[in-house]
This record gives sequence, structure tokens and C-alpha cells, in this order.
Amino acid sequence: MMKWMAALVLSTAQALAADVVSYDTDQSFDDVTFGLENAIIDAGLVVDHVSHVGEMLERTREDVGSDVVLYDQADVYSFCSAQLSRQVMEADPMNIMFCPYDIFVMVRHDAPETTTIGFRAFPEGEMQTIHELLDGLARAAIGME
Repeated sequence: MMKWMAALVLSTAQALAADVVSYDTDQSFDDVTFGLENAIIDAGLVVDHVSHVGEMLERTREDVGSDVVLYDQADVYSFCSAQLSRQVMEADPMNIMFCPYDIFVMVRHDAPETTTIGFRAFPEGEMQTIHELLDGLARAAIGME
């Protein structure tokens, strides 16, 4: 039973990892977040919220009984596109579950020389419009456009 559970957890983790698009760079966290903010603005979009996930996890680490430092820095940028959101939600009103759209930027504590930018992958069909938007923004943020 334990082997089955371990296999299930591993396959679930692998499936979730496959649902993430990410790019690594040697650029600093500040340079990547600056690039991302500019890419979002250049696309005519507005950042709705920045979640400082890394700061929250570090601030609460001892409170939850952990001694593991996950990130040196980690933020998630949330934003929306009125035009594209309307397009994908007119195709399927249930696409509301994907809004707002998020892009994360992180520096893992165990890899301080690498900054990672990425987003969750979107399903085939009309949501590929959003997938392409986020991919373009992430790539522009690190100069891969």
C-alpha cells in the first residue's frame, strides 16, 4: 500500500510539474521583476496585485514549525486582460476559473545564482491565447522575445 501511495504522490508531482512553463536565467531577481513589470505594461495591461510569497513563507516559517528556507525571493504577479478574458469567457464561461493570470518569479534558496520565471500551463483550446500571452510576457521579461 505504501509503495502505491508513493507512486501516486510521485506521478501527481510529475504531472503538476509538467503543467508549469518556466525559464531560468542568471539575471537578478530585481532585473527579472523589472522586466516583467515593463512587459506587462508594454502589453497594455495593469498589474492587479503582487503576492510576496517568499516573504510570507519566511515570515511564518518558524510559526508553522519549519526550518526549511525555500526561496531567497519569490513573488507572483497577477493581472488580467479585459479583451482576452472576454474572448475566452465568451467561448466558455467556465474559463473564469483561470482569471486573474499569474506569473511567478523566484530565486530558490538552494540555487541562489538562478532566477526562475514561469506560469501554469493552460489547457488546449481557447485558453491557448492566454498561454501564449503569458509565455510572451515571461520571455520578454528575460530578453528571450
